[in-house]
Amino acid sequence: MCYFLHGFPDNSCNFSQSRCFKISEVEYHKYHQLKVAKQTLSFNTTIAHMGESIVGISHTSLSPWILDSGASNHMVVNRSPMSSPTTELFEPFDDLPIAVRKGTRFTRNPYLIYNFLSFHCLSPVYYAFVSSLSSVSIPKNFGEALCHLGWRQAMIDERLDLEHSGMWDLGNSISTTKYNILTFLPKGLFEQFRRVANLYFLMISILSSTPVSPVSPITNVLPLSIVLFVSLVKEAWEDWKRLQNDKTINNSSVEVLQDQKWRTVPWKGLQVGDIVRVKQDGFFPADLLFLAGTNADGVCYIETANLDGETNLKIRKALEKTWDYVTSEKASEFKGEIQCEQPNNSLYTFTGNLIIEKQTLPLSPNQLLLRGCSLRNTEYIIGAVIFTGHETKVMMNSMNVPSKRSTLERKLDKLILTLFGVLFCMCLIGAFGSGIFINSKYYYLGLRNPGLSADMNPNNRFLVALLNMFTLLTLYSPIIPISLYVSVEMIKFIQSTQYINNDLHMYHVETNTPALARTSNLNEELGQIEYIFSDKTGTLTRNLMEFFKCSIAGEVYGTGITEIEMGSAQRAGMKVDEVHKSSNAVREKGFNFDDARIMRGAWRNEPNPDMCKEFFRCLAICHTVLPEGEETPERIRYQAASPDEAALVTAAKNFGFFFFRRTPTSIYVRESHVDKIGNIQDVSYEILNVLEFNSTRKRQSVVCRYPDGRLVLYCKGADTVIYERLADGGNDIKNTTREHLEQFGAAGLRTLCLAYRDLSADAYENWNERYIQAKSSLRDREKKLDEVAEQIEKDLVLIGCTAIEDKLQEGVPACIETLSRAGIKIWVLTGDKMETAINIAYACKLINNDMKQFLISSETDDIREVESRGDQVEIARYMRDAVKNQLKKSHEEAQSYLSSAPGSKLALIIDGKCLMYALDPSLRVMLLNLSLNCSSVVCCRVSPLQKAQVTSLVKKGARRITLSIGDGANDVSMIQAAHVGVGISGMEGMQAVMASDFAIAQFRFLTDLLLVHGRWSYLRICKVVTYFFYKNLTFTLTQFWYTFQTGFSGQRFYDDWFQSLYNVIFTALPVIMVGLFEKDVNACLSKKYPELYKEGIRNTFFKWRVVLILALFSLYQSLIVYNFVIKSSSNSVDSAGKMFGLWDISTMAFNCLVITVNLRLLMMCDTITRWHHISVGGSILAWFIFIFVYSGVYTPKGIYAVIFVLMRTSYFYVMLLLVPVVALFGDFLYQGFQRWFFPYDYQIVQEIHRHEPDISSAAGLLEIGNQLTPEEARSFAVAQLPREKSKHTGFAFDSPGYESFFASQLGIHAPQKAWDVARRASMKSRAKVPRKD
Repeated sequence: MCYFLHGFPDNSCNFSQSRCFKISEVEYHKYHQLKVAKQTLSFNTTIAHMGESIVGISHTSLSPWILDSGASNHMVVNRSPMSSPTTELFEPFDDLPIAVRKGTRFTRNPYLIYNFLSFHCLSPVYYAFVSSLSSVSIPKNFGEALCHLGWRQAMIDERLDLEHSGMWDLGNSISTTKYNILTFLPKGLFEQFRRVANLYFLMISILSSTPVSPVSPITNVLPLSIVLFVSLVKEAWEDWKRLQNDKTINNSSVEVLQDQKWRTVPWKGLQVGDIVRVKQDGFFPADLLFLAGTNADGVCYIETANLDGETNLKIRKALEKTWDYVTSEKASEFKGEIQCEQPNNSLYTFTGNLIIEKQTLPLSPNQLLLRGCSLRNTEYIIGAVIFTGHETKVMMNSMNVPSKRSTLERKLDKLILTLFGVLFCMCLIGAFGSGIFINSKYYYLGLRNPGLSADMNPNNRFLVALLNMFTLLTLYSPIIPISLYVSVEMIKFIQSTQYINNDLHMYHVETNTPALARTSNLNEELGQIEYIFSDKTGTLTRNLMEFFKCSIAGEVYGTGITEIEMGSAQRAGMKVDEVHKSSNAVREKGFNFDDARIMRGAWRNEPNPDMCKEFFRCLAICHTVLPEGEETPERIRYQAASPDEAALVTAAKNFGFFFFRRTPTSIYVRESHVDKIGNIQDVSYEILNVLEFNSTRKRQSVVCRYPDGRLVLYCKGADTVIYERLADGGNDIKNTTREHLEQFGAAGLRTLCLAYRDLSADAYENWNERYIQAKSSLRDREKKLDEVAEQIEKDLVLIGCTAIEDKLQEGVPACIETLSRAGIKIWVLTGDKMETAINIAYACKLINNDMKQFLISSETDDIREVESRGDQVEIARYMRDAVKNQLKKSHEEAQSYLSSAPGSKLALIIDGKCLMYALDPSLRVMLLNLSLNCSSVVCCRVSPLQKAQVTSLVKKGARRITLSIGDGANDVSMIQAAHVGVGISGMEGMQAVMASDFAIAQFRFLTDLLLVHGRWSYLRICKVVTYFFYKNLTFTLTQFWYTFQTGFSGQRFYDDWFQSLYNVIFTALPVIMVGLFEKDVNACLSKKYPELYKEGIRNTFFKWRVVLILALFSLYQSLIVYNFVIKSSSNSVDSAGKMFGLWDISTMAFNCLVITVNLRLLMMCDTITRWHHISVGGSILAWFIFIFVYSGVYTPKGIYAVIFVLMRTSYFYVMLLLVPVVALFGDFLYQGFQRWFFPYDYQIVQEIHRHEPDISSAAGLLEIGNQLTPEEARSFAVAQLPREKSKHTGFAFDSPGYESFFASQLGIHAPQKAWDVARRASMKSRAKVPRKD
């Protein structure tokens, strides 16, 4: 039992999100004695955990303190129990654990007021009374107990002054930034130095500052500083954008009840327990308890697009006890206590009780208004704040997509480690050489002088070699390309934002949805995909449901033929004539049915008119659809949670049972032709209970009362679930309907069974008491509700079944066929029945009759016989053995078939039950081996978890690169499990998109995403990485050869600034141009020859063989550059007749090196644009400008005027022409030989189309863009504005002013709105605007 101490009604304390403790009844009476005596007493207080003593505290004081844990980082003490509150701040105890230290308040107030909202969770509640701050000793294990606390106490009438106290963290303020002013540098640098390459260069920079370094520290510090600066600026810019979003959100205004008046306060000032008013089209600033609204019967309508992307309106209903709190005067009288769950991220569940006027009323998600949702069709609502800030459900769902690294990036790490190995070997050779070379016989080097330094002492060769090892480490450090990561990140970012996001070939005009790259880390991974795991509904199909056929009392109605039926007939060699609809056939969205036998009242003449009537009433009553608009069949609009429900209600309307109005307790149906043909009457059905659909129940039921008092339960759901709950008898209808279900499934239709049950008043009342009790339960409410539902959902009478068609998306068969030619294997993972899944697979050309098919199903006679016995242990054992035998047999057949018919294709179909056993560790390998031999795999009746398990099986077990694509929340786990996740912006919301790496609007866009952008990104990144490897190795090897002529002393060959700017300026820009503009064939040829994609699957361009060949050319070219310059300089003199010195020769060598590596880049390119010429020419020009300026400034290093000396000699010009030509001649011969005798696939395609003009993708985009109308052009421009790419997007998934902010930056007109969500608006379908020619 929880005790509340009543006292002064002045609300002398107010805390946001606080937690309290519970004491025993004895201590409660002790406390009252203390209050009455008002004198100093000494007593012991025990903190009790459900009656068990866990912590003992001894203390004395004048009056007790109440200890509670909150969310602030300080302690609040209210010292005046008898007067107005005063607040003092105390620093937290140093010895408290982190869980406690994050916010513990001591409230000295013995009078807890009854006029408040008190929030607590299901876990045990605690009170503790302690006597003074100074004498309290809190043990270490106390923090563990505090972690379980959930008591939440808040006052309504008084508020903390958050603005002046700076305690915004106690309110509704949110922060999505990664850094602040104090943490930016340390945290930002920590993030950068997590990269091995940056950490390596930090070590080299430190080492270059020591005496062993032969180079100036600036040589390594400058490039590292530039790289870090660019990275930190990028981080700061992204975080600044997040900060602006946060400010916009936190400063949004909301009306709060204060002193019986509505006052406007910013969102960040909102506190738990506040009473707020939200007007129509406004957004809920926090998670609110819905108290009252302006609509009748306490109903309001909300849109949850910001949470899950669904634009269908949802209904929320306030408790009848709170309907009157509409005005400020009435709302100020609200007094109550709320018991609720701890903050969590479950958007669709909520458990709690409202205790008001000594009544306990159950709370459910129907009374919860979540932050981020918007109010529709309601003037305003009144709500009480339950969760604020980061404890709101939407913010707790705002999490990072799992971090993914591309396969190529992981291989890059191996290449970097290989370079480390090469560097170590070079340093080791130099160290050994210096140890051998150092000798006192070289007296002219001063090696016999006394007081030699340690690195020059011939008597300690080991120390000389060791020190020289560090010297050479700094000298050869450029072998690791420091600018590689920054260049690759920049290239990937531009590829994502400018190419993928702006590709009009992947722009869906109908829904105004462009492609969206939510991450740039996986661009090249798109070019190496070998396995695609796809959902069916909404991914391969349109998820636009149409009522197509039905079965009533064993009779099939509906004359249409589906696409899949036509495809099946064509496969069988049969010719199917298209069915012509009657002239009176009705066709509207959601209804594609034609059968005169039951249309326009003709059902009255059928053999079972009563069953027809029950069928239609079940469609019109058993649902949660909301009607909108005028109450006429032509103008009404249905807002449904799923397109299936909308299609069923639309069907009922066209059958003459028009659902037109809903209240919280009734449904109104306009029934036609019931009593006689032409008679129309409005009938009100009282809705007593709604047993909602969920993934576990797989059914939905409604208990209703007819006007004549008849009690009926209508139920609709999956056939397997309904058949288990049917009454005995009626086997003929059951068997006939089952046959019809199989026929509908074979035609690719989605089926539901309909049933009903008549209830007696007594039986219903007894059941309803149990139902109310379960609904009021705080623990395991969902489980108890399911158990109670089982008690009434039995002995059902089968009415019939419905069949809804979900057509294939446009271009799906052609897309799958193209991807299959590209070497990509496609698996379909769906929850539909096996027959439906197989026919969909046939329709989209995933499976054909030429394939050898293996079927592993649990729907066999033997398994059914075992299941009929009901022994779960026997069923599990038998199923496991059966699946094992089927897998073994199928695998043996597959091996035999492939050996006898090489090149043939296999297909595997397996259902969810068998898959559950096949994924067992003992059978997993057998399943994997069989699956990898198949070109197509169809898994049906699978759960979301099984989808993720299958994806992980191939990803980890076979180590193949995988892609998952889906459009619903049930696909999220599969999307996150794959290497690359693709979400479809479909009809099932945006949860799949929010969890994905890339988002597209249609499945067919995979062709462009993979075969065009994926291939190009892979090719570009491979060339960028290998070129970095080549140019840095070439540069370092010239320094390495010079070491042999300097006695391995570590003497540098190049000037420090040459080494510093080599990667940053002189060779940086051309490689970025390759990463942005390189392509072997254009987009049209990439899709025309999908076999080119196999080069990425085989990783043709980033194998160790490619790296080794480049290393050999680096070795060759470094020898050419070094030896040509060195040998020729020994016989050359300057214009004054003097021999060239070190700096003359090294400048000449560096000059030849810069020209050689830049020209080598052009030889690597298959496409050379003006940007290549500008970047290569600009890099060489930048070198000459630099050397003219640098050598023109006097320095004591001998570099002064060196370029002017060289340019006065013929030696300079001969070397400038000869060295690059000789160095690149070997590459020229190799590339010609390779192209003639061992060509790549893309080179063959290039030769086939070498005389055709190349139409660049940019030109293609421009051409398409010119075909758009101004309206479509603006829609695309707005839709491709920056959107969410991580959790840092302000208000969870969308931000107010976000679109308008970036639109203004890009000069696009997008007026400021209360909540700019371009993508959400794009979800609303609109008529397609014809393009202009």
